[in-house]
Amino acid sequence: MNIDDVKRNAFAMPLTSPAFPPGPYRFINREFLIVTYRTDPDALRAVVPEPLQIGEPIVKYEFIRMPDSTGFGDYTESGQVIPVTFEGQPGGYVHSMYLNDEAPIAGGRELWGFPKKLAAPTLRVETDTLLGTLDYGSVRVATATMGYKHRSLDHAAVLAGLLAPNYLLKIIPHVDGSARICELVRYFLEDVTVKGAWTAPAALELFHHALAPVARLPVLEVIAGTHLLTDMTLGLGSVVHDYLA
Repeated sequence: MNIDDVKRNAFAMPLTSPAFPPGPYRFINREFLIVTYRTDPDALRAVVPEPLQIGEPIVKYEFIRMPDSTGFGDYTESGQVIPVTFEGQPGGYVHSMYLNDEAPIAGGRELWGFPKKLAAPTLRVETDTLLGTLDYGSVRVATATMGYKHRSLDHAAVLAGLLAPNYLLKIIPHVDGSARICELVRYFLEDVTVKGAWTAPAALELFHHALAPVARLPVLEVIAGTHLLTDMTLGLGSVVHDYLA
């Protein structure tokens, strides 16, 4: 393989068998369980990077089922998103993510900078309850429950929230271990269809784990539970701040 071939074919690792295909990536019947909760403001300030700004000490804990996604297949993820503002515009900072599929872990980290780690999240219905769990190895680190489809939510309001900007801290090391890339990345969800949106009583328990530290943002008060069913495209990103410039 000559130099021009390498340049033409090198878009992801490994060169001759990339872990994920080129995007964009479309998701059909992407399902969310989101528990919004109040947390400790000092703990929140310790993990949100400037120039992002936080207002109320709020966290959205998410469980997401993706049964049909182009390039990534069928998988589940779980993690924390923090409401923030950037240059006065509201959005969400993705703080932690745990997945059970290698392709979206590799693609998410390498393309956008999603903070993804391998774990075992689940989202399912148990009789009258929507149940989300996250295990890291054999250890349970998160459990969320919500009543199943108690009350419908306004689809237009839900759609507006899904179309807000999202932010990530993309870090790629140099071969000497220093930071080669350290950037604040912005991305949007595109071509979103809200197929269903509901709210109901919800509960969330987080448990301490050294390598899955979701409980460092403790649950002080559950504010809301949201259940969504959507189709959407995960748009590619843009750099809005370069920490090494």
